[in-house]
This record gives sequence, structure tokens and C-alpha cells, in this order.
Amino acid sequence: MYEAYFGLRGKPFQLNPDPSFFYGSRGHRRAMAYLEYGLHQNEGFIVVTGEVGAGKTLLVRSLLEKLDPGKIVAANLVSTQIDADDILRLVAASFGIPSKHLSKSDLLLAIEAFLVSTTASGKRALLIVDEAQNLTQRAVEELRMLSNFQLEDHALLQSFLVGQPEFRSIMQSPEMVQLRQRVIASYHLGPLDVAETQAYVEHRLGCVGWKGNPAFEAEALKGIFDHSQGIPRRINALCDRIMLAAFLSDKRQISAELVEQVATEMSEEQVVPAARQTEAAVPGQLHSGGDLLRLLADPEASRTLAGLGAGYDTTRFEDRLALLERTLSTTLNALSQLIGAAEQRIDGEGKEVASK
Repeated sequence: MYEAYFGLRGKPFQLNPDPSFFYGSRGHRRAMAYLEYGLHQNEGFIVVTGEVGAGKTLLVRSLLEKLDPGKIVAANLVSTQIDADDILRLVAASFGIPSKHLSKSDLLLAIEAFLVSTTASGKRALLIVDEAQNLTQRAVEELRMLSNFQLEDHALLQSFLVGQPEFRSIMQSPEMVQLRQRVIASYHLGPLDVAETQAYVEHRLGCVGWKGNPAFEAEALKGIFDHSQGIPRRINALCDRIMLAAFLSDKRQISAELVEQVATEMSEEQVVPAARQTEAAVPGQLHSGGDLLRLLADPEASRTLAGLGAGYDTTRFEDRLALLERTLSTTLNALSQLIGAAEQRIDGEGKEVASK
């Protein structure tokens, strides 16, 4: 919507991971170096963890874009709540290995045959498991067992495990000691710092032809960092809304005030589910003024009501309010005239009685 207004070729802050927007922060470059190191080792496990929205998936997709399909056969598996009974079939499906109606032993033989033929053709097999924190310990153990497949002295499969911080806790459990022994490198991807956040914003804009329109004030960029805490996905979501707000208000300068306004609106939107909880807890209408006062005394409920109010069409309600004010004014004038007439009549009757 705002792209043409600012002369951009596309959306700079889309949430969908796109390798063409990859920004090599210090942490992302280091994580990529670990992945590339693992490729050269051609064995074991590489583990990369990071907070939600830290850029792990984009990192993986950027790596996949670099790979030569003539040398490496890569399979990218995004796990959900996968147990040991399903993980092998998903691995087979990721590599395009038929597995329907196969028993576990036959499935393992099919996977091994595929890996042997891949190695014999001069290629390497790479398995990338994203969202690895969703794997059960038994599923992780099945992946470790696959790493036992070898041809002479060469490992047939290498695996990258990418997940959220809780996967590190899973790795530290006593049952995972054999897997830990197979991990040749591990890295935790942290958030961007203030300077990297500014560079990230400008990099994303530059990818779509940004020429300084809109201009970002230094304090605005600092505000973006404060509200996003340097998490790339949060930066994208916030900046996309900021750009939209600037377009709707016909602004070519992104100020700290605009950043604060948009961040507040987004924060209030997150309160909406609490409103549904309040509605469920107090079904129907409020039965007394005391009920209303108790509701308004609840800070969370007050914020909820404020957030709900922010979403209404204020112009329509202002027009209605103006009409009510005019109607009330007319009614008050008429009432004033009636009172005046009544007072005159009473005063006249009083004088008449006094004269008698």
C-alpha cells in the first residue's frame, strides 16, 4: 500500500523469511560461519538456537541458497510435535524416499540405501531440522542413530538442528549425552544491538530501492530498538506499521513520536484477547454501577476498554455526538422558555392576589 508512495519496489519489512533480505549482523555472520564449518566437516551435528523471530529460519534458507545441488542433497524438515514413530518417515519424505507401508526396519534400510547411493554418486546428504525444540527425546535419539550410517570411514548423513532456546535444555538432559558427543559446533543467535538495528532497518529499505524517503530520525531508530529489543521479526512488524502510519498521515519523516504512537497501538491490540476473557467472566450486561466501577478499577480491563475504543470509527461517533449536542441545546432552550413563561405567570398571579 505504501510502497508507491515512498517510491519503493516492494515491501521492505515482510514477515516471510526471504534470503534476498538477509542481513549479516555479527551474530548472524558467526552462526552462518558455524553452519559452513559443519559443511566442510561433513559429519556430526551442528546446533543453532535463538529466540522466536531471531532470524533462524532466514539463516537456514540463506544457507540453502548457497548450496550447490550438484554436490549436496539437502532436506529441510520443519518439525511439529513429532515423536520417534514419525520422525523417520518425515526424514524419508524430505529426501523423497518412498516409505508407505514400510516397517521401521525396512524404512531404515531404505534410508540407508538412499544415503549410500547419494555418496556413491559423489554427493553429500544434509538434513536440516527447523523448530527442533518440538522434537521429543526419542525423536532426537532416532536422528542420532541415523548419524551412525557410514560408508567405510565417511559419514553418510550430516544434520543441522535449529531451534528455540529450550532445545538447549533438552540437549543437556542425561539421555542426550550420546548426541552431545556428536555435536561438533553449537551457537546461540542473540538479538541485534542498537547500531545493528539501525543498519538492519536501512538494509531492508535499501533492498527495495530506498533513497531516504521516508527519513528516519535518530531517536526514531532508537525507539524501534527499544520496542523490538533487537529481534528482527519484531523490527519488521513494527517498521511495517510505522511505514503504513506515515503513509496514512502523509508524512515523509519518521519521528520518535510516530514510533511511540504505533508501538502503543500495537501493544493495545495485544490486549484484545483479555477483553474476551472479561466478557466471558461477566456474561451479559453489567447489572449495577458498582459492577462498572469494579471493572474500571481493574487496570488491565481499563487498558482493554481503551484499546477497544481506539478501533472504532471516531468520525462517525463525533458526528452523532454533534447531533446529540444540537438536540440537547434545542431541548434546553425550549425548557428554558417554558420555565420563564411559568415564572412570569406565577409572578403575575402573585401580583394580582396582592392587589386584592
